[in-house]
Amino acid sequence: MTIARLNPAPRYADATVFRGIVHAVEVPTIEDGDIRHQTESMLDLLEKTLEQAGSCKSRLLMATIYLIDMADYDGMNAVWEKWLPPGAAPSRACVQVVRLAKPGWRVEIAVQAAQR
Repeated sequence: MTIARLNPAPRYADATVFRGIVHAVEVPTIEDGDIRHQTESMLDLLEKTLEQAGSCKSRLLMATIYLIDMADYDGMNAVWEKWLPPGAAPSRACVQVVRLAKPGWRVEIAVQAAQR
């Protein structure tokens, strides 16, 4: 079976596709701003990545969201719920972590989605 990699770099690819399932991780495009702004920037980029990989946000199967502070949970969810199409919520986990790769990041997401 072939594994397709979208924009591979030495350390990671924007997405990988295997057997019709897209695997992607996104982080905010900015290191400052509140949780809503960071979540919006991250989900905008995720939407583009899914499209390039032959999927879309309505085909999400699973999402794992990492927050550095659970006080951001409600703000992140407000943006998440507005972004998702009605009836398209995937299985999801949301966990608090000590830190993310860049000091200003407040959120990160890993998803799996079915291709069209």
